[in-house]
Amino acid sequence: MRVSGSAVVVVMEALCGKRLTPRHATLGPFLGDEGEVIDEGISLYFPGPHSYSGEDVLELQGHGGPVVLQMILRRCLVAGKAQGLRIAEPGEFTRRAFLNDKIDLLQAEAVADLIEASTEAAARSAQASLHGVFSQAVEAIVEALTKLRLLVEATLDFPEEEIEFLKSSDALGQLERIRLELTSVLERTRQGALLRDGVKVVLAGRPNVGKSSLLNALAEAEVAIVTAIPGTTRDRIAQAIQIEGVALHIIDTAGLRATSDPIEIIGIERSWREIEGADIILNLRDAREPLMADDIEIASRFPPSVPSRSIFNKIDLTGEPARIDGPSVYVSALTGAGMDLLRQEILRLAGWQALGETAFLGRQRHLEALQAADLHLARAAAHAGESDRALDLYAEELRLAQDELGQITGELTSDELLGEIFGRFCIGK
Repeated sequence: MRVSGSAVVVVMEALCGKRLTPRHATLGPFLGDEGEVIDEGISLYFPGPHSYSGEDVLELQGHGGPVVLQMILRRCLVAGKAQGLRIAEPGEFTRRAFLNDKIDLLQAEAVADLIEASTEAAARSAQASLHGVFSQAVEAIVEALTKLRLLVEATLDFPEEEIEFLKSSDALGQLERIRLELTSVLERTRQGALLRDGVKVVLAGRPNVGKSSLLNALAEAEVAIVTAIPGTTRDRIAQAIQIEGVALHIIDTAGLRATSDPIEIIGIERSWREIEGADIILNLRDAREPLMADDIEIASRFPPSVPSRSIFNKIDLTGEPARIDGPSVYVSALTGAGMDLLRQEILRLAGWQALGETAFLGRQRHLEALQAADLHLARAAAHAGESDRALDLYAEELRLAQDELGQITGELTSDELLGEIFGRFCIGK
């Protein structure tokens, strides 16, 4: 249990019976209202600003059990009532750390990302962001932009010398280097977004083409029931796997066909809803069968914006080799032939690239801000090639790009956005 703020000393003396030595673990009793012992545990006192939240922090480590914890919690609230002590809101400790300049907004978000990480690669990226790697990359670009803006805006006061001054200062070269660095950060953030959010892969197709077998092959486990009876799968079956650290949410759906079975109809309707929300669609077909009208009809209903591939399954029965042939992948879910090719094709469709550097565990707002900054820099470069009368537009685009980057680290962030970000934390983080 953690207490942060102005009530810490009062609560410490009430529960522990004394003032604790800062940053030393103290074993002793936790005292109740009448001096009785509620529990015995370890107390730690971190005076601000040298604490996680930047304020005075008291940490109490007691025995488990909801009754004992509730007694200690009640004792804390009663002892600190005069100082306004209350239950923390979701994410409030991390929010206070941000507001007290202990961490920036990227690092605050990294705390939640580390807790929610579903793969080791995502956890490593979140840990790197928590230690400021992502922040440092963004701040380096902001610093370079600031220097360039000072150079450009200074020339606005001396219009008769501005062109030669900018040329001698290599303003265009500076801008190009900033754009290259921003491109690198944007690509690492895109890769990190894949690590953080994962990819929803939906298996679709007619009944009995091997969707459930393919799910089992990808998961390397008997997740779905497999029979030769068409319509065995009547509802979605989901399985999370990972390939090269990227989380894949594989969805096996009911076979798509005309049917009068009311239960199967419901399953098919759910299949189409899953297909509409997919990031990648794998359209399974039986490698032994020719293209059928149903295959054409199914593929025609796929969302045009979602990447899809035709997966020809059961090549163990045709004698064909496993391969990728244009938009088609030939595999055998039974023998595993071609499964590695399919896994790599899924990663390629998702946009994954194995980077030599750590990916930044990006969120949608990070991507949007980086893309907007990139657009403003492109416009600035276009104005730089125009006449000297466009210099004020050049300077304005640089300012707008810097403002977008400031949104990422929290230098320019609205209270509404802060509430949304920290409201997603669990209590006490």
